[in-house]
Amino acid sequence: MSSKEKRPTVDYHPKPAKLDKEAYEKELERLQAELVEMQQWVTETGARVVIIMEGRDAAGKGSAIKRITQYLNPRRCRVEALPTPTSREKGQWYFQRYVEKLPTAGEIVIFDRSWYNRAGVERVMGFCTSEEYRRFLHQAPIFERLLVEDGIILLKYWFSVSDEEQYKRFKSRKNDPLRQWKLSPMDLESITRWEDYSRAKDSMFVHTDIAEAPWYTVESEDKKRSRINVISHILSKVPYYKVARQMPEIPERPESSNGYVRPPRANFRYVPDHASALEREKVAAKKKAKKATKKSAKKSK
Repeated sequence: MSSKEKRPTVDYHPKPAKLDKEAYEKELERLQAELVEMQQWVTETGARVVIIMEGRDAAGKGSAIKRITQYLNPRRCRVEALPTPTSREKGQWYFQRYVEKLPTAGEIVIFDRSWYNRAGVERVMGFCTSEEYRRFLHQAPIFERLLVEDGIILLKYWFSVSDEEQYKRFKSRKNDPLRQWKLSPMDLESITRWEDYSRAKDSMFVHTDIAEAPWYTVESEDKKRSRINVISHILSKVPYYKVARQMPEIPERPESSNGYVRPPRANFRYVPDHASALEREKVAAKKKAKKATKKSAKKSK
């Protein structure tokens, strides 16, 4: 299909208006506080939570994960983004390396892409055989039913973004030195293979959208809106309740009883005070502006 040809009509959800920044920040803070309460419940009750984040490249999965985990205890919440399998892992049962990353009691694990790589990028790019692909579609529902049967709370999210919005985000990454690392040749394949990925996603949903572990689609044209929506949904699906915390008393610091004297500062190596240079620059800029104002006032006289 040439760049001038129009893509076949697709039943896209109308693009929502941008969420107001002030409303977004206020609600995000409230939801993040609830996530802290949820994690406390997970820790105290020994629950196990697995959250799968899938979707198009540049659909907003990473930024959503960042907001979810921002205030959570990292000792009890892990983000797993597995690299390309090693030669040893390629010789194992496909799900084996993911099993090793599942949570123990009191843990939350978020998969930034997951075993569904086989149904997406591996299928489209030819990294697995047709037999391996068919076996995955057969085994994935069985595997997930076993997880749920064993008591794991399993939530699966698909972040949906239009081809126009994805393209715009790719261009933004290319022009941003801080985010260029997020743009790879494999990501760009999703532009030329858009419809192949669409067919792969549709097939994946048909075979793996099961009652025990359904897929939930997150509309992600507006990242702020998608973050609020996915966090709110997670909180609605985890049956947590407020757990009373026993806050420790902070004792008064006792006076030194054995005459301890801190060694001289000269005995230690300190990191240079780079921040002080910023203060000097600020003062210099103010002086320069003041002089310019005085000079301008004299000329006007």
